[in-house]
Amino acid sequence: MKGLLGRKLGMTQVFTEDGVLIPVTVVEATPNVVLQKKTAQSDGYDAVQLGFEEIKEKRTTKANIGHCKKANTSPKRFIKEVRNCDMDVNVGDLIDVTIFAAGETVDVIGTSKGKGYNGTIVRNNAHQGPKSHGGSKNIRHIGSLATNGITSRQGRIMKGTIMAGQEGGYTTTNSNLTVIKVDKENNYLLIKGNVPGPKKGLVMVRTAKTSKGDKEPVTLIDYSATKEVQE
Repeated sequence: MKGLLGRKLGMTQVFTEDGVLIPVTVVEATPNVVLQKKTAQSDGYDAVQLGFEEIKEKRTTKANIGHCKKANTSPKRFIKEVRNCDMDVNVGDLIDVTIFAAGETVDVIGTSKGKGYNGTIVRNNAHQGPKSHGGSKNIRHIGSLATNGITSRQGRIMKGTIMAGQEGGYTTTNSNLTVIKVDKENNYLLIKGNVPGPKKGLVMVRTAKTSKGDKEPVTLIDYSATKEVQE
């Protein structure tokens, strides 16, 4: 499995030479530094730890500074592990966007947008109560929890019960997305569709776990060539 850390810049659209419009997300991925290699013998599992984007020493912890110094690099803002990694790398090596290719299927992991405190109707798609005259007036309130008298619920609120609460702001994965373009010069990936999180959110792009195979790469229209002709 391969992996790369980056930052979501936003969405745009590109066109193929056949005139097909493809919505894509731009993920900036400057070279990642390998901070640590974990093995089954020493840590109980195999993984490669990556660091992305430099951060000032006064804005991070001493633990982060000391950990990154072992790899002869500056402190990093975003540190994640890629488990079962098959990349042949050592501590201190740099990994860039070229580990992926156009047409490859990937998963993108990020933190979803926080939406604040919401009720069951917004958060869980629950039904509203009756609105007719003489009704219960329980229109948007949570339904009966019925904890007493039901032995299967053991007289308590069971874990996972639909209730109001915080929505968003959790780690989520968009699976089986296709890489449309890899730009080594500008350090970015174009990935078909949307990825988790807001603009400038930190994400991890990794090999898809449940992929049914890669797609044929597409040929995009090169607008830079058109500008040269006009000039």
